[in-house]
Amino acid sequence: MNTPNKLTFMRIIFTIIMIIILIFPFYSIGVEFPVIQVAGINMKLEYIIAGVIFLVASLTDFLDGYLARKNNQVTDLGKMLDAIADKALVNTALIILAYKGFIPVVVPVIIIFRDTIVDAIKMQASSKGKVVAAIKSGKIKTASMMTGLVLTFFYNLPFEIWNIRVSDFLIYFATIMSVISMVEYFNLNKKLILGPKEEN
Repeated sequence: MNTPNKLTFMRIIFTIIMIIILIFPFYSIGVEFPVIQVAGINMKLEYIIAGVIFLVASLTDFLDGYLARKNNQVTDLGKMLDAIADKALVNTALIILAYKGFIPVVVPVIIIFRDTIVDAIKMQASSKGKVVAAIKSGKIKTASMMTGLVLTFFYNLPFEIWNIRVSDFLIYFATIMSVISMVEYFNLNKKLILGPKEEN
């Protein structure tokens, strides 16, 4: 297992740790996370810890791809692990934050639906020997979503001080971009999906 794949695997481990911190009922074993007040905003420590973990995991997402391309270490295993790790990290965070009331439920619903469609397109292309490359709108969606989620974990600070909901804007923007990228993926690969148009 090369270094990029190790970083990808670490991202999966970070995701599991994040889930435990946010979901496990620590109160049942006598553990209570304190509430920290920053600039008059009450912040639960478990979300700060999860935010740090999510931030580090997000950085590994960019780093593993960079190292794989730079050192010519792109492998089929790496591609599979990277796709799993990305969706596990982001979709898990979206589902938990929606369940906890930080973001609307419609956001993870749209994102997961979009990912399912795009993955189906990629699998269809792969079955025909074609590789579906990442597109700009998809990259914008990913960067916006990860930044928005990091800010959400940190209670939108420092922007919350001025009552500017940057975290919400980025997450909603990323959700819109996810739909746009889904349509673009379909349009770019509709011949593979629908087959060649028959001539009369």
